Amino acid sequence: MTSKPNTPASKTTGARLRADDIVTPKRGESKKDAPKAAKKAEAKAPKTTNKAASGDKKRRAKVIAFANQKGGVAKTTTALNLAVALKESGHKVLAIDMDPQGNLTMSQGIDPDKVDKSMFDVLVHEMSLREVIAEREIDVAVSSIDLAGAEIAMAAQIGRERRLQKAVNEIRGDYDFICIDTPPSLGLLTINALTAADKVIVPVQCEYLSMRGLMQLQNTLRMIRENLNPKVEIEGILPTMLDSRTVHAKEAIEILEENFGDLVFQSRIKKAIKFAEAPVRGASVLKYDPKGKAATYYRDLAKEVISHE
Repeated sequence: MTSKPNTPASKTTGARLRADDIVTPKRGESKKDAPKAAKKAEAKAPKTTNKAASGDKKRRAKVIAFANQKGGVAKTTTALNLAVALKESGHKVLAIDMDPQGNLTMSQGIDPDKVDKSMFDVLVHEMSLREVIAEREIDVAVSSIDLAGAEIAMAAQIGRERRLQKAVNEIRGDYDFICIDTPPSLGLLTINALTAADKVIVPVQCEYLSMRGLMQLQNTLRMIRENLNPKVEIEGILPTMLDSRTVHAKEAIEILEENFGDLVFQSRIKKAIKFAEAPVRGASVLKYDPKGKAATYYRDLAKEVISHE
């Protein structure tokens, strides 16, 4: 009687260096060997993409929150222009404006003071997200000044941290990417965004004081994982408003890479006047100046985000 040789299970780890182990537990997922019959069936089955899969593999959006409690770091600029660049790449994209200032909404030519329904109604009155979406360069779930009162209105409500997550889950099958712009704070609106997200992109201005804000965001993410959304991870840290001519900016990039390694995007968003001009026209920089360098920065970032899939 002969015994079958032992075959150790093979472990697979994420392809990217987990430099965010500082704030994210190691994935450490292991994949058990499938039965031979299942392996054969898998080998014969046609490979599918996230857009053309079957069964449970049907379109299910990757939800990305853009967060940094410090204002003026190009968070809204990044959320909008990355969303448009992803759409250019053939994906269906929704941008959600969770900032009461409504800058993303205005950047698509919509006056947040004149909308009848907004994200306030989604969060406070549990209105469907579909009812507050406007079709522009990309689909936009619009903001209004009312959103400033959402935190107070939700204060006594059960499940207030999960209002956005619930709304997003109802429409995830309609999109490939959902980009959530957040206010420059770590209050209830941002907590809702982080609870609904799969990934977080952190735009960081290449200045020392701006980078110090990362520590507070890290602590918030840790609490989100422990209590609300254990799967949320940092997709990447994005250097923005970069003036590569200055020594200070170069040192700031070095500090980021020393502390976060491959978690820092290779893409760099350099300073450009087109970023200020485009919102005045109610357009992304990719529409306003499609052949300019500013548009190229976000097309490069889109390629990098897609490569992480």
